[in-house]
Amino acid sequence: MKGFLEDANYSIGLLDEGATLADVIDNCIYEHTHTGKRAFYVGDLGKLVKKNIQWQNMMAPIKPFYPVRCNSTPGVLEILGTLGVGFACSSKSEMALVQDLGISPENIIYTNPCKQASQIKYAAKAGINIMTCDNDIELKKIARNHPNAKLLLHIATEDISADEEMNMKFGTTLKNCRHLMECAKELGVQIVGVKFHVSGSCKELQTYIHALSDARCVFDMAEEFGFKMNMLDIGGGFTGSELQLEEVNHVIRPLLDAYFPKDSGVSVLAEPGCYYVSSAFTLAVNIIAKKTEYDKLLPSGVEQTRNDDEPVFTYYINDGVYGSFASKLSEKLNTIPEVHKKYKEDEPLFASSLWGPSCDELDQIVENCLLPELSVGDWLIFDNMGSGTLGEQSTFNDYQKPLIYYMMSFSDWDEMQDAGIASDTLMKNFFVPSCIQLSPEDRFSTAA
Repeated sequence: MKGFLEDANYSIGLLDEGATLADVIDNCIYEHTHTGKRAFYVGDLGKLVKKNIQWQNMMAPIKPFYPVRCNSTPGVLEILGTLGVGFACSSKSEMALVQDLGISPENIIYTNPCKQASQIKYAAKAGINIMTCDNDIELKKIARNHPNAKLLLHIATEDISADEEMNMKFGTTLKNCRHLMECAKELGVQIVGVKFHVSGSCKELQTYIHALSDARCVFDMAEEFGFKMNMLDIGGGFTGSELQLEEVNHVIRPLLDAYFPKDSGVSVLAEPGCYYVSSAFTLAVNIIAKKTEYDKLLPSGVEQTRNDDEPVFTYYINDGVYGSFASKLSEKLNTIPEVHKKYKEDEPLFASSLWGPSCDELDQIVENCLLPELSVGDWLIFDNMGSGTLGEQSTFNDYQKPLIYYMMSFSDWDEMQDAGIASDTLMKNFFVPSCIQLSPEDRFSTAA
């Protein structure tokens, strides 16, 4: 299969329903075993199409603006752009990426809470006017460098859990919103709406109720200052779970109807990132080194059930926290490793840990898991790896970025064409991969 990404040049393998993700992974591992065992992703871009249909069915008319930092690979951006999704950018490079796709400035929001003056000037030159702000220093900086800016006041939400107390939080208070509006009036800066963000790890849906109530208060406050507010951004935090989307929609829908009815002229948007891409990408890594210990203590909190003569295995893989597992430095890994090779159901499992290739004490991927005994050269598979892992990555310790193999089923491709959203520029990237064979009975089937 030849469809790997290198900058903007990429291919998308078209697969019939008879071909599966496992078939593609098997084929890629076979190729890498002969050409060099490099980590790689398989991205099912058809899942982006399905997620967008699900969003339109459940969350319309809330328009999605995809946070580019979540996964900035060209295949993802081009598919989402073709689907009509907007983009939330946090830097000049991200704005340039989506502009190169022909996305209009009206469909781009500059969301970085701490913007560089040079990048504000870039946004102004590019006609990207909508941006967020949560303090007066930022407001003055924007006023100096982008006279036509249209600001969304980023208000804080009360969604801090025990796991998030150490994370940076952005957003201003209701009290400070009045001060910011006074400053904006003096500086001649337009304020057009409100943004808030509820973390995907927040379990209290009541947070949305408070946030929407606060947003309504800010809109009412804006009328006193003569601002014409017409935009509400309810942020991200959408995990990708259909159940979570249903729960959020159930809570916010009546409040949106009450506070921001259709005849109010307020456009409501959101920033679903993980929602679109997390489940679409699977990562395959190779074991490059192994250690066996017999007297090693298991981590505290792990049940000590093994025998004294039972080994504990430490495996080193060819990807780590300075690459695809970067999010592991700030949050828990939301996926577990799956062994690629076949093994017997009654084969013994051993306490194991997984580490990246840097030999750095921070480069621990999995502290403890149960695996059959593996060998150097074996492969491990991680699913749900599409969010926060594919973008600008470190070159620490001569790290090689994983290759990316894109795929899409014929049914998803046909669905895009039938909907009239499959552009000519996108279609040029599609091909029938070498792991698929043409047969007269059914158009395409998996190779033997």
